[in-house]
Parts: sequence; structure tokens; C-alpha cells
Amino acid sequence: MTIHLRADRAVFRFGGPEAHKLLNDVVTGHIPAADEGVAAPWALLSPQGKILAEGLAGWNDEALWLDVHESVADDFFKRMRMYRLRAKVDIDDLRATHRVGFSDGADLTGIVHRDRVGPVSLGSRVIASAEEAAHWAQDDRAYQQRRIAGGIAHQGNDFPANDIFAHDIGLDLLDAIDFDKGCYVGQEVVSRMKHRGTARRRPVIVSGVEAEPGTAVVAGGREAGTIGQVDDGKAVAILRLDRITDPSAVTVNDKPVGLTLPPWASYHFGDSVPED
Repeated sequence: MTIHLRADRAVFRFGGPEAHKLLNDVVTGHIPAADEGVAAPWALLSPQGKILAEGLAGWNDEALWLDVHESVADDFFKRMRMYRLRAKVDIDDLRATHRVGFSDGADLTGIVHRDRVGPVSLGSRVIASAEEAAHWAQDDRAYQQRRIAGGIAHQGNDFPANDIFAHDIGLDLLDAIDFDKGCYVGQEVVSRMKHRGTARRRPVIVSGVEAEPGTAVVAGGREAGTIGQVDDGKAVAILRLDRITDPSAVTVNDKPVGLTLPPWASYHFGDSVPED
């Protein structure tokens, strides 16, 4: 059984009698109120609907355990303390004491939740003390290859904070938005994009890449988006579908690349949407 350290993830623990209510009222996803064995995907949005933070939330030992990319950890902690106000919630920043890992193994112990984003299985998320994590494999390529192959875009690896909408990375199709619960921050924008069908950009898997993250994907002489983290020549790009009329005639750094839609996609190359 191998556990791979995901060194770029930061851990936060939300405890207290109103922890579930706080998170459920603020972020997009279904937040578990008991141990469901699965870590639920979520996003914290700006009032304008842009993603400020995203990650997983799992219940264990009477608390909710969340992870976010290290690049947004300070801002996430600050915002959640602001949203807490007088709620009976303890928010613990565990960056100094705990680590996040990935494993495909069975019989794992500790704080373990299955990492399932929509239909895509990403093994298990493991949270443990820094001392325990010192014995883990110190690279996360196995995880990155798995999620890139599934067309799952991650903040920090593929896009920065406050730059894209939840629909742009398919959160509406990956069970990361609870459309049945009440209001949360940015909910008006999410609902409008869903009902009007105005999502212009979507995740696409790009193969044959020989370029740095952030390099433009060019179709028909126009930039359609940029690639994210590259591993073994593959990356997830968030692209304007309406500009991909011929998927076989797309380049990155003036070199031809292959485009594939994620297996969970309900969208198509060439899709156009009405003006919002």
C-alpha cells in the first residue's frame, strides 16, 4: 500500500455544532453531516461567481476536514473566519501539523475518504500528521496522471484564483454544485449560467503537449484557452468550445496536439451559447 504526498494541499478542520451549517451556507457543494465515506467536492465563489478556492470536504471525528491548494490557503482561511461571524464553529489551520495524500490502496487507516468527483474515481484522500506523512512517497505524479486522464481541472495546477466560473471546470456536471440547497455565495451566477446555458468554456484533455502550463491553445488562428499542468505530454485545458470547430487542427506552441473530451462531458466541440 503506497500513499503519495500531495505537497501542494493545505488542510483545515471545521468543528463545533454549526460547522456543517456554515459550510453548507457558503460553498457550492453537498457538505456531509456524517461520515459518508466519500469526500465531497465543493468551491468557494466570489459574489461574481468566480472560484476563490476549491477542494474536498469529508466528515471524521465530529468535524469536517477540507483541503485547498496552498496558493489560496491564506485567503480561504481569512474568508471563512469572516463568514463564521458568531457561529459556533472552530476553524483550525493544520498546515503546520497535517498533510494530504493520495492512495489506491485498501485497508487504509486514519482520516480516509474516497475521492470521487462525479463519475471519476481518484482513489482515496488521506489526511495524517506530518510525522506519519514523512514515510509516504514524496511525489504525486500518480495522482496528477489520474486526474488529468479524467479531465479534472484543479486550482493552482491548472488555473488561478478568481479567474474562472464554476461551470468552466465542469463543477455543474461533477456533483460539486448542490442545485437543491438554498443560497450560498455566488449562487445567483451559478443558477443563471445553468438555466440560460451560458457556459462558454469547458475542460478538455490535451495530448502531445510540449509546452509550459499557461501556454495558449490555438484553433483557427485564435486563442481558445490555455493548458494547465503537463504530465507525460498531457494536460487539462479550459477552452472556448465555440472556437474548436476542427479538433484535429489545433496547436500549442505551433505544434499539433490532440484534443479529447472528458468521459463525463455532456458538451461538444463547436458548441456555441447565447450571450449572457
